[in-house]
Amino acid sequence: MHENDKQIPIWFFIGILLTVYGLLILGIGIRGWINPPAVKVALWNFHADVWWGLLLTAIGALYVTKFRPGRVAGS
Repeated sequence: MHENDKQIPIWFFIGILLTVYGLLILGIGIRGWINPPAVKVALWNFHADVWWGLLLTAIGALYVTKFRPGRVAGS
C-alpha cells in the first residue's frame, strides 16, 4: 500500500449500520408506544426498544462523524 491511497475506515461503515439499525428499532419502538400491543410483555412500561434505538443511533452517529472519509487523522 502506498501512503497516498485513500481508504475508508471500517468504523465508518459500522457507524452507518448502527445508525440505520438504531433508527429502525427506534421507529418500531415509537410505533409500539403509540399503538400498544394487546398482550404486553414484562417491563413493557420501560420502552426498552425506544431507549435501545436512541442509544444505537447516538453511537452510530458518533462513529460516522468521527471516522468519516476525508477527515484529517488526529483531529
